[in-house]
Order: sequence, then structure tokens, then C-alpha cells
Amino acid sequence: MTDRPIAPVALTCGEPAGIGPETAARAWEQLRDSLPFFWIGDPRQLPDDTPICEIDAPADAPAAMTQGLPVLRHAFPGPATPGQPDPAHAQGVIDVIARAVDLVQSGEASAVCTAPINKKALKDGAAFAYPGHTEYLAALAGGADVVMMLACDALRVVPATIHIPLRDVPQALTPTGLAQVIRITHAAMIRDFGLAAPRIAVAGLNPHAGEGGSMGTEELDWIAPLLDDLRAEGLAITGPLPADTMFHAAARARYDVAVAMYHDQALIPIKTLDFAGGVNVTLGLPFVRTSPDHGTAFDIAGQGVADPSSLVAALRMAVQMAQARVG
Repeated sequence: MTDRPIAPVALTCGEPAGIGPETAARAWEQLRDSLPFFWIGDPRQLPDDTPICEIDAPADAPAAMTQGLPVLRHAFPGPATPGQPDPAHAQGVIDVIARAVDLVQSGEASAVCTAPINKKALKDGAAFAYPGHTEYLAALAGGADVVMMLACDALRVVPATIHIPLRDVPQALTPTGLAQVIRITHAAMIRDFGLAAPRIAVAGLNPHAGEGGSMGTEELDWIAPLLDDLRAEGLAITGPLPADTMFHAAARARYDVAVAMYHDQALIPIKTLDFAGGVNVTLGLPFVRTSPDHGTAFDIAGQGVADPSSLVAALRMAVQMAQARVG
């Protein structure tokens, strides 16, 4: 990885009625002297006391950081009311995401950091056809195969299945699908995190990784044979491992990233280790994308109490990944 200067990070506005605008302002306060980024949105939707500096192009952001939050204006129908999403703003939220992707693909931005969106608000206001950010970004990238990773200083973890009922996980997990998740993760650790030979730990599906078949047979039937095949390809993989012994400090020291079988198996450990500072990363895109690991938090929006830690971590990780990609 290099510390050479790179283009600033594009931060999308996200849902204007959520905590995105106030965390953007607070992130600027913390990063103004160290990390250039710019916010894409309507300045009327930022907290009233936010120092802003409107810019004409992303290249103006580094100089603007000393004066205020650099803002690349994207007009919305009007200001936002904290906690009350307005259907009239939905298309603007979607268009800001697409604009950020255009800027990173053109090289004007080094990475995209996305503030939280509210999927229901986008569906209600603009018939948004995607389950969430990740799927929309994959479509903007031409249909890239992607996986979600959650990351903090103590842990990187990838869930092989995400937002499905637990009862559906055994059917959703397939050798082809799990192999794809592991390969995407392996490639991303090399490209985005500068690890020449990433160590991947893979959790079992069942308690105690099946305990020899007494608590489930998926590990014996196909998970262990699949991991053997991947090891034969040269990937440094351990597993399938009992998930209940994978996440203590000594265990984490033995791998660079963990692959879990379902949502809570992945998210409980990382949210326990670093609830405020976790980062959502999309692996497999042709550009860098990070996001804070929280939602719009309508219940506290506009109260000035939202914690910017996850957004700050997401912006910092975006820069680290972008620097890894340029070598």
C-alpha cells in the first residue's frame, strides 16, 4: 500500500431525513485536517450550523476542507424534516448514488462512501427496484458479483447468506455459492487490503461444525470437501470451524478474514467487538465502496446525538482500500 495522494472520497447524502446529514457534518469536524472527502447533496438538508464550502468539482475538495464541509450540490425538491422521510426526495437519493459512482468510475473520486438509505422510502417515492444499496451498486457496475463484508480493526467477516430466515439458510447455501463468496473475498483481500496471501477462516453451519455428523451433516457432506478443493487451488483456508470458538482474540490472530454461514453468525461478533465503529464494505465491485454499519435512525435524527464513529471509520477504510488498489 502507498500513501501517495489520491482523489477525494465521494460521500452520498443518503436518506435526508435520517442521521446522514448530521454525521457527515461531524465527520468533517474530525477529518478536516487529515482526509479529503466531499458530500453530494442539497446543502439545505444539512444541520443549520454546518460550515460548508460549495465546490464545482471533486478536485476542489482538499482545499475546501479547511473552510467547511465540501459540498457538491445536488438539488432536491426542498429541505428535509428529520425523522420524516419525504417521497419527493426519493429520486434525488437514488440519483446521488449514481452520480457518486460516475465520479469514481471517471477517476474524479477515489471511492464511494454511502450514507444510509431507507429502502421503503425509496420504493414508496421512486419505485426503487433493488433490495438495497449493494444490489443497486452492483447493477451500476454492470452486474458485478459482490459480497458484503463487515469490518473493524479487530475483525473482518463475510456472511455467505444475508437477509433470509434462518430456516432457509441450509437450502440457500450451495457449493457453488459458497465457493464464489470465498473466491471474491480472497481476491478482495489481495486487491483492496494489500494481503499477498490472505488467511481465510470458514465457519461451519451447525453447532460445533456438526461434531462429526452428530449435529448436522453439511460439513461432512460438502463443506469440508469444498474447502479441500479450494486449498488445492492454493487458497489459505482453515475450516469448517465451530463458530463459537472462532472469534476470541487468539483465534482472530490466526486469520485475516472470516466467512460465516448466515447473518447473525457474522454480525453478532463484530457488533460485540466494535458496535460503533463497524464498516460495511462491498467486495467484488470495480470501485471501492464503504458505508457506516447503521441505518437511518429516524428516532434520533436532528437531535445532534448521532455518533459519527462508523462513518469516520468508513471514510478512513475507503481511503485505505483506494490506496491499496493503486499499489
